[in-house]
Amino acid sequence: MCFIRQTLLILIIGFPIFLNSQIDKEKSDFINDIYNEALSNGKSYEWLEYLSNDIGHRLSGSVNAERAIKWGEEELSNISDKVWLQPVMVPKWVRGAPEYAHIESSSGKTISVPILALGGSISTPSIGITANVIEVKSFEELDKIGEEKIKGKIVFYNRPMDPTIINTFQAYGQSVNQRTQGAKYAAKYGAVGVIVRSMTTASDNFPHTGSMYYDDLPLNKRIPAAAISTNGADLLSSMLSLNKEVKFYFRQNSKNFPDQLSHNVIAEVRGNKYPDEIIVVGGHLDSWDVGDGSHDDGAGIVQSMEVIRIFKSLGYKPNRTIRVVLFINEENGLRGGNKYAEIAREKNENHFFALESDAGGFTPRGFSFDTSLKEFKLIEPWVKYFKDYALDNFFLGGSGADIGPLKDGRVILSGLRPDPQRYFDYHHAPSDTFDKINRRELELGAAAMTALIYLMDNHKL
Repeated sequence: MCFIRQTLLILIIGFPIFLNSQIDKEKSDFINDIYNEALSNGKSYEWLEYLSNDIGHRLSGSVNAERAIKWGEEELSNISDKVWLQPVMVPKWVRGAPEYAHIESSSGKTISVPILALGGSISTPSIGITANVIEVKSFEELDKIGEEKIKGKIVFYNRPMDPTIINTFQAYGQSVNQRTQGAKYAAKYGAVGVIVRSMTTASDNFPHTGSMYYDDLPLNKRIPAAAISTNGADLLSSMLSLNKEVKFYFRQNSKNFPDQLSHNVIAEVRGNKYPDEIIVVGGHLDSWDVGDGSHDDGAGIVQSMEVIRIFKSLGYKPNRTIRVVLFINEENGLRGGNKYAEIAREKNENHFFALESDAGGFTPRGFSFDTSLKEFKLIEPWVKYFKDYALDNFFLGGSGADIGPLKDGRVILSGLRPDPQRYFDYHHAPSDTFDKINRRELELGAAAMTALIYLMDNHKL
C-alpha cells in the first residue's frame, strides 16, 4: 500500500508539471511556425515598398494620406472578416515652397544652412526674417536673459539629445520640449522667430521636422519656427561664439487650414471563444511630409497587418477578437488614437490588450508593458519563448501614443521595442526612406508582434 501511495503522489505532483511542459512545447512550436511564415512568406516588406514608394509621405489632410487610407482598406479586406473606416477630423497644415536659411557673418557674407519648418508653424513674411540670434539651451536660460535682450531677435534652441543615454527615446524625451513649446516661450519675450536644433544624435545636414504648438497664444503673437540640421546648428553656435553680432535669415511659406475629414482604418477577425474581448494591434498611417515615412511609421503599419495575415496563413482561429487599426494623425494631433478610444468608450467595448509598433523597423529587442505590476509578473515569464529569436527584454512602463488613450486600469498596453540606436537618425527627416529598411529586421518585428498576440490571445487573467 505504501508503494501505491508513493506512486499516486508522484503522479499527482508530476502530472501538472508534465501538462505545463506540453503546453509550453505547443506554444514554442507554434511561435516557431510564426517566425518561419514571417521570414519565408512575409508580405510586410512588399506592402511597405508600395506604401513608401508608390504613395509616399502621408501628412494628415493630404491627398497621399487619403490614398494610403484607401490602400489600407483594400489590403486588409483580403485578410480579415470585416473592414471599416472610422471618421476623424484632422488638422491640415501645408509646408508650401521649400524653406531657405543662411547665416550672415558680415554684410554680404552668408553661408546657407538646411532648415525645415516645424509642423503647425506660421510662415515668415514673404521676404523672410533677418535678425540677431540669442542661443539658449533651456527655457530657464531664456527667462534669465529676459525680454530686453530677446525682443526683436531670433531665439536659437541648441540643446542636443544626450549621447550618453543608451535609450535614445529617453534622450529624445529630455530634449523635445524645445521643439514643441519653444516658439510659445520665445514669443512672450518678443522674439521674432525660433530656430531649433534637430532632435537626433547624428551629425548631418538633414533637418528633422516635428510638431510645435502655440496653445492659447493669440494669432498676432505667434512667431515662425523651424528646425536646423545638427551640422547647421553646430556651425551657427561656433560662429556666435566668435561674434555675437552674427545674423540669421530664414524664409518659410507654411500655412494652417481648417480641419478636414479623414479616417482610421479598422480590420477585424472575430474571436471564437471570447468575441467580446478585443485585442488591438496597430501603428499610425500618417507621416511627415518629408521622406516617405518608412520607419515612422510605415513599418508599424505593415507589421500590424502582417499579424492577421500570418494567423490566416497558419490556420489559427483566435480566441479573442483581433483588430488591426491604422491610426490617422499621430504626428500632429493624435486625433486618430483619441477618436478610436472615444468610440470604444461610447460602445462600451471590452479591450483586453493593445499593442503598438511605432519605434521603427529595426531589429526587435523586446516589449514594454503598461499594466499593473501583478499582471506584468504573469507576463514576464513569456520571455522564455523569445530567447531563441534574440528578443529577451520585457520591461514595465510605456506602450504607444495611439493606444495610450485606451488606458483605463484594465486593458493591458504594450509597445514593440526595436533596437533604438538608429531610429532618430531618420525620425521626421527627409532621410526616412524605404532604402533604410532591412527586410529581415522588419519581418522579425512582425513575427515578434504576432507571437506576443498569440500568447496574449491564450492568456487568462
